[in-house]
Amino acid sequence: MERASKLIRSLRLPGNTFTSEEIACAAWPAAVGKKIAAHTRPARMVRTHLIVEVEDHVWQRQLFALTSHILRNLEKSLGSGMIEDVEFRVVPRRREPQRADLPVPALFDEADGIADPVLRGIYRASRTKALA
Repeated sequence: MERASKLIRSLRLPGNTFTSEEIACAAWPAAVGKKIAAHTRPARMVRTHLIVEVEDHVWQRQLFALTSHILRNLEKSLGSGMIEDVEFRVVPRRREPQRADLPVPALFDEADGIADPVLRGIYRASRTKALA
């Protein structure tokens, strides 16, 4: 069974249909797997070099050690000569702003344990006054 990228390249479509950068970026998750793809992002291609953004220096070092394996997987997916090298650049991910925690309403009110409704009301009023 032939890979889709090889099939698309063999169709000889007009040059503006798919760029080599788009094809390389699309093949990246299949070449590295879901876990690595979740922590990386193929940014762009410069000639035959794929530039990949990683979260931190630890990922950069680990992926640098796996470069030859990743290049073999990309070659299997895309064919030889399309990507000759992979460069890993550290670009920290942007985090969403943290939201303030909303106060959680009390699920249990100790005043509910008082059987007498008059005493329960006095207890709640004194508690409110003490907390104010």
